[in-house]
Amino acid sequence: MIYSREFYSLNLRFAQRVALVTGQPFEQACLHYTNLYVRFGLGRDLNPAHPVWQDYIAGLRDGQDAIEWTFLFARQHKAQTTPDVSQPMFGCFSYSMWDNQRVRLHFHNREEAGVSPLSEERHPIRMSELRAMFVSIQQHEVGVKSVVGGSWLYHLDGYRKLFPLEFLATAKPGKQDYPYMTLWGQFLDRDGQVRQPLAARFIERLERQTTLEGLLDCFPLSVLYLEAPVEVFYPYFGIDNK
Repeated sequence: MIYSREFYSLNLRFAQRVALVTGQPFEQACLHYTNLYVRFGLGRDLNPAHPVWQDYIAGLRDGQDAIEWTFLFARQHKAQTTPDVSQPMFGCFSYSMWDNQRVRLHFHNREEAGVSPLSEERHPIRMSELRAMFVSIQQHEVGVKSVVGGSWLYHLDGYRKLFPLEFLATAKPGKQDYPYMTLWGQFLDRDGQVRQPLAARFIERLERQTTLEGLLDCFPLSVLYLEAPVEVFYPYFGIDNK
């Protein structure tokens, strides 16, 4: 997906404000407080010495228009990355295995344009996708202990209705995932365009903050973290817990 210039503008405005308020270099704020490193297809280690990241920073230092440079750079480098085919897809869902036999849930909007993936009409389909995923987990993943979630999506009723109450009851805010879509995804529609009302609220809050703590509260929806034993999910989706 190609994300809009406005999305990169939001990231850069946040980094600029972080740099102004904290006194840290703008380049450092871009690395730790934006989605840019991940959007460039560089992984999740946030290595400032990565040669591609250094190429990006060099362009910023050259005095180019930061938004246009970032937009074009992201298009160039994201196009060179390949999809992660190690994660089987179950409709809009996938999972990855974390340490200590924990399953991390992932959501991807794979519906056609104009179709809301979390609407009441699509609820049965989402439930069947999750059931198929947990059947696969039970059959192919040995010794799974718990299921982990982390996203702004857990604020939405249409998403919450997909999961057992025991899992939802563990939801709590934690550290914000500033480099990741678990936080920044709330600003985007399915076509990579910015949701203007949320963006306007974010910018309005941003301009009034004078502390890092205040800046971190500017995001309309926080990331919620959840974790529950895998045994909670099998009966919820009608799966025999062997």
